Amino acid sequence: MKDTEELVKPVESKEPMKMQPIIVGVYVCLIALGVGTGYLLSRVGSTPVGGKPAMIKTDKISGSTDTKTFKDSAEGIIEKGGVNGEGTHKLVREGGPSQTAFLISSVVDLDGYAGKKVRIWGETFAAKKAAWLMDVGKIELLE
Repeated sequence: MKDTEELVKPVESKEPMKMQPIIVGVYVCLIALGVGTGYLLSRVGSTPVGGKPAMIKTDKISGSTDTKTFKDSAEGIIEKGGVNGEGTHKLVREGGPSQTAFLISSVVDLDGYAGKKVRIWGETFAAKKAAWLMDVGKIELLE
């Protein structure tokens, strides 16, 4: 090996690399497609991402407009009290005690309807003690 020869040679600086216009165009297109896809996906569906369905409140009807979740319905007179810790209220229906639906509500304040004849829409849940347990989403005053 020669003494005058260096082991590491300094890097010769060349003119910095320029991005070719085609590569820049591809990146711009990808970003535009990503933004457009996000916008379109945010518009799909009945409710916005993280949003809630619309609510209705009139003299006779109160609750959610979500008919997909609250699709079961029943009519009767609301009374306070559940059965063995299931439900906060019950819907007394024609046909005797076997037709009683026990109620909870994540949407409607059922206390204001106690003693009144109503039609309710809700989602039925499995219960351990109650024959029928429903989460009420919408209520209509019949009398």
